Amino acid sequence: MFDSIGWPELLVLIVVGLFVLGPDRLPQGAAWLGRTIRQVKEYATGAREQIRSELGPEFDELRKPLEDLRGIRNFNPRTAVTKHLFDGENPLDGITNGNGHQPPNPADPPRPQQRPLAPGERPPYDSDAT
Repeated sequence: MFDSIGWPELLVLIVVGLFVLGPDRLPQGAAWLGRTIRQVKEYATGAREQIRSELGPEFDELRKPLEDLRGIRNFNPRTAVTKHLFDGENPLDGITNGNGHQPPNPADPPRPQQRPLAPGERPPYDSDAT
């Protein structure tokens, strides 16, 4: 639960708590907050266990799509394509030319030099692409 709260955020919450509650009531407020969070966790765990006992093995089948959705949040298309095509190994990793840059992929055709359009000039039109 507190994975997303770092030390700077926690320090800000303590300073705000000091201003709002004052130094006398801050320990009681922190204790109340701790009890409340613990109670909410117990309710959530109890509900999860009750659903697991009622659904049995179907509960794990329901959790798998949710875990897959959680993984989508950190989706990186380049990593996914590399993993799918090369089983996680990028054949071009570590290959550089003399100046430290990676050479172009030989499967990519060379691109023509692009120049800015002159005033009144129409952009090129590719009938196959439209």
